[in-house]
Amino acid sequence: MKRQILLLVVGGLGFCGMAMQAAAGPLKVYLLVGQSNMQGHAHVRTFDHIGMDPKTAPILKAIRNAAGTPKVCENVWISSVDTAVPEGERHGRLTAGYGASGRGSKIGPELTFGIYMQQRVDEPILVIKTAWGGKSLNTDFRPPSAGAYEFNAQQLENLKKQGKNIAQARADRAKMTGQYYRLMMEHIKKVLDNIKRVYPAYDAKAGYELDGFVWFQGWNDMVDRGTYPNRAQSGGYAQYSEVMAHFIRDVRKDLSAPKLPFVIGVMGVGGPVEKYGPDQKRYSGIHSEFRKAMAAPAKLPEFKGNVTAVFTENYWDHQLSELSSRMGKVNAKRRSLGKDQTLSVEERNKLVEDYKVELFTKEEIRILETGISNAAYHYLGSSKILGQIGKAFADALAKIQ
Repeated sequence: MKRQILLLVVGGLGFCGMAMQAAAGPLKVYLLVGQSNMQGHAHVRTFDHIGMDPKTAPILKAIRNAAGTPKVCENVWISSVDTAVPEGERHGRLTAGYGASGRGSKIGPELTFGIYMQQRVDEPILVIKTAWGGKSLNTDFRPPSAGAYEFNAQQLENLKKQGKNIAQARADRAKMTGQYYRLMMEHIKKVLDNIKRVYPAYDAKAGYELDGFVWFQGWNDMVDRGTYPNRAQSGGYAQYSEVMAHFIRDVRKDLSAPKLPFVIGVMGVGGPVEKYGPDQKRYSGIHSEFRKAMAAPAKLPEFKGNVTAVFTENYWDHQLSELSSRMGKVNAKRRSLGKDQTLSVEERNKLVEDYKVELFTKEEIRILETGISNAAYHYLGSSKILGQIGKAFADALAKIQ
């Protein structure tokens, strides 16, 4: 309850949605699952950047009130796993602050997803988010029906060269396998077993229905050259597609929801591959093949009409990305000058600032400092990018329904 009160204070008097009575029908529940980008690393200070683009300005209006503070959703409730707090969970009305913990208030896709999904259904909803950074599908989220993780020939050869005990390596991997699939299920069922703890107005007689599942994960699998030795080749990530299909089946089975609508958020860091610049070209084959593998289950006949893929590359901000790359040159200059012991600190700083003035206009610096709060693999910590992605997830689910 203390956490809920804190979030209300942060949101001030601005609410997203008017107060309404609990719906007569079942409460609609949505599940958001994945790794660090589902957690969300967009700092709230990047909100202003959303309003700089007329195309995304309406999103800013949806998530922030006239006083400049994040809105608190009257009709959207959330439970989000967070190992950084003693309770291991944060819950209450949806607002900013349900992103990754640390270094200020952050958001992930949950904020705009919840706001726009609630507008679609026009009744209170509950969002359950289970996301942990740095987790793979091939091991951590591996579903039961996918079977044991099997080391390939190259991995076994490498283990032998390193003098590792193969039996112990297999036992260690078996212990890790599926751990976060189980934790995901445990938390979802914990919330569903006592919804009033999270959403006090819940009508137990009306019950609930699972209305959608959003999966936003992939980075750890994409960079895993051990599990996927032929990453840039056609079919190099076929194993990911197979395990993803098992994941969808097992989630539906374990939650007794055989037709649960499912959205796959396809990794899109860097934007569309065909638009990659010279510095990105070396990754184009890997990124392209992985995105195909992520989206592939949506094309299986058994999932027709109830599984869809959202290509998050469409929401990448090319201007922010280019400005970030340019700032990399400034940082390289700073490191280089730092090695010159003939210069004083003041002299070094002036040379760096002069170089920055050569590379950037004042407006570009403003955009850069306003729009970015994290690394590229976290979608630049941009609320403009993650805000669009969350809305796209809601739109995709609504289209399935």
